[in-house]
Amino acid sequence: MKTLVLVFHPDLKGRSHVNAALAAAAEKTPNVTVRDEYALYPDGKIDVKAEQAAVEAADRVVFQFPLYWFSSPALLKTWEDEVLEHGWAYGGDGHAFEGKEFAVAVSTGSPESKYQPDGDNRYTIDQVLIPFDGTAHHIGATWVKPFVTFASFGISDEALTEAAKNYQEFLSK
Repeated sequence: MKTLVLVFHPDLKGRSHVNAALAAAAEKTPNVTVRDEYALYPDGKIDVKAEQAAVEAADRVVFQFPLYWFSSPALLKTWEDEVLEHGWAYGGDGHAFEGKEFAVAVSTGSPESKYQPDGDNRYTIDQVLIPFDGTAHHIGATWVKPFVTFASFGISDEALTEAAKNYQEFLSK
């Protein structure tokens, strides 16, 4: 299975600790292509045809990003708005994602205990990610249970190494 990992972190090489380690692990995984979207499009102007070609060459597409205010970084939303065109991703002639798997790999600053109905964040991580599940359904892709790295603020080197190993396993399934 060919997997495309689209990394959406505005400063992957600088401020990122968790997403940089996960992206590096993904790059070492057989049959995985990693695209650093902010590095490719620092001006925010997405090459729609190049992105669509990358998706078409994959069997699984993974959006990797840090969770920002219960959502994704801005470029990911722009990517969705521009790349997931009617007639390509959905609609009468839009079948680009049919038969493909779709997943997200997110990192959160808070621990999993905060993502509970009685936790500080009020919602489970699955509830927070419902828009991505809905997108997968709308474009005809098969939703895959998300890969989540909780408590990225202050994560130990050992825990990050384990998360990177688990991410490679997730991408290899």
